[in-house]
Amino acid sequence: MAQLRQSAPPENCVAQDEVEQQLVAGLLAPHAHVSPKYLYDVLGSRLFAAICELPEYYPTRTEAAIFEHHASQIAVAVGADATLIDLGAGNCSKAARLFPSLRPKQYVAVDISEKFLQEAVSALRQQFPQIKMTCLGMDFSSELELPPAIGLRRRQFFYPGSSIGNFAPLESLKFLHQIRKAIAGSDGGLLIGVDLVKDKPILDAAYDDALGVTAAFNLNLLNHLNRLLDADFRPQDWRHRAFYNEEQHRIEMHLEAREDLIVHWRQGGIRRFAQGERIHTESSYKYSRQGFIDMLQQAGFGKVQTWSDERNWFMVCHAQVT
Repeated sequence: MAQLRQSAPPENCVAQDEVEQQLVAGLLAPHAHVSPKYLYDVLGSRLFAAICELPEYYPTRTEAAIFEHHASQIAVAVGADATLIDLGAGNCSKAARLFPSLRPKQYVAVDISEKFLQEAVSALRQQFPQIKMTCLGMDFSSELELPPAIGLRRRQFFYPGSSIGNFAPLESLKFLHQIRKAIAGSDGGLLIGVDLVKDKPILDAAYDDALGVTAAFNLNLLNHLNRLLDADFRPQDWRHRAFYNEEQHRIEMHLEAREDLIVHWRQGGIRRFAQGERIHTESSYKYSRQGFIDMLQQAGFGKVQTWSDERNWFMVCHAQVT
């Protein structure tokens, strides 16, 4: 689970048709699945912010401690007066905590839930009036094209929270290539958080907390699908399932049918789910330190610097373009 946040629900008909086709194809697949970006409507974004405060969910506080402990070194690596492009910005709190040390010239917040994002950036503008700020609602998982208003010089992409884990390894490599291309010049880089492989009980608890906040986050996806597809999912008919797949080195999140049921959506769409059948809603891959460095280098990055916590649960990397 991480902030894989790319686009607000599209408003034009062509884009809406593409969204519907993607969702329906996933729901009708032999093993039903939905992209994790649809977890993040306005309520989903707020639930994720709550998840980040849970005792079981170690990535947020561990990453924050790394940034705090190594702030001066990270600031030297990134450099001042950069254009900081925050992918999956959420409530923008992670980037905001870095503003005093990184001192960016421009901040570009990119997120799936544009309304939620605008609220967060509006508050930030009052706190940091010296920083030029821009909000972008876009699907950066498929294409990373920034508007002309975003400066070409000193582009530093910021992708915290282990969000890269939402992509399968080959997709991660492709996405890193896209970031490398979007940096444009030779004076930019990438600051990224990576969750590392660790014991299964720690990972299982992080994605299935005792209070059930992650369950609510996962189940809220069904409400989002109802709006996007005019569907009739009933969240009470489903249960949250999350576990670490040790063979694949990934957490898997699913929604599991509590009983045999039928779901309908517009234009006669229908899918029957047997009791126990699942919809795969998210994967979160975990990496070794060297494995991720190798991937960065394959994507065209060099001069990789890394910082970790004492337990080696999490890693922050900065990589420059080659």
